[in-house]
Amino acid sequence: MDFRQAQADIMALLGESPIVRSGARADVKQLVYVGEIGMAFDTLCSWLYEDSLAISRDFYQRLLRLSADLEEPEAVERLDELVTD
Repeated sequence: MDFRQAQADIMALLGESPIVRSGARADVKQLVYVGEIGMAFDTLCSWLYEDSLAISRDFYQRLLRLSADLEEPEAVERLDELVTD
C-alpha cells in the first residue's frame, strides 16, 4: 500500500469514527502527520476498543482491510465485539 493512501484511509476512518475525545483524535492525527502510519492505525483501533465504541460492519470491514495492508493484524483483534448490525 502506498504511504499517502494509507494516510488518507486512516484520516477517513478517523473522520467517520465514533471517537469524540479531542485528545484521542489529535493523537491519531499527529501520528499520521509525522509518518507513523502503523502507530496511528493502532492508536485509532485502541481508542475504539478502550472506549467500547459501537462501529458498523462496513466500518469494521474497512479496518480489517487496512490492517491487512499495513500488516497490523493485532490492531483489530477483538474489534468485532464492537460491531452493531
